[in-house]
Amino acid sequence: MSEFVIETKGLCKRFEHVSALDNINISIRRGEFVAIMGASGSGKTTLMNILSCLDTATEGQVILDGHNAASLDEDGRRAFRAEKIGLLFQQFHLIPYLTALENVMLAQHYHSVTDIDAAKKVLQEVGLAERINHLPSQLSGGEQQRVCIARALVNECPILFADEPTGNLDEANERIVLEIFQRLHQQNRTIIMVTHNPDLGRYTDRIIRLQHGKYVGEECIDDH
Repeated sequence: MSEFVIETKGLCKRFEHVSALDNINISIRRGEFVAIMGASGSGKTTLMNILSCLDTATEGQVILDGHNAASLDEDGRRAFRAEKIGLLFQQFHLIPYLTALENVMLAQHYHSVTDIDAAKKVLQEVGLAERINHLPSQLSGGEQQRVCIARALVNECPILFADEPTGNLDEANERIVLEIFQRLHQQNRTIIMVTHNPDLGRYTDRIIRLQHGKYVGEECIDDH
């Protein structure tokens, strides 16, 4: 088994005549907490979408847990996401008429699993044991994002992708979410967090920087 869970080689993505990503070569180790950073329009979300099998590259290779993503058809990418990947977005995407517990269990549905105890357990782990029967409208923004984290984790996927996960949160709730990420990191989860906020990088092991669709460098964080 390779030490790298994600590798890209000459990765490019073009939309019509626009180059969104140009010759990206990166590697992410198993259990690593990495931030992909850059200004708006730098290609961060496009890169995340390709690495998480939501989109495909125009050129180059993407190796995901030993699998060449180019060899996967749409069904194969869907199966890979279901088995390996948890996704967390800036927008919560919760079903408004379902409780917190039911929103988490919805993720189990795509695995043909119904395990209410597992759903309750993961909500407890993110500090929502007393809120499981509340609707999204009855939860704060921070609590809704924690429901989303629980939903992303309930199937025990080893890789978590988070796109601007604290973008809609105040400072206190941002800290709560990042502390949850750190606990998950200590459990050897691989976390890839896309952000434009430089303050969030200090919570990670390493920052990969993009600018205008190009890799422009990285730095290791050793003060946490």
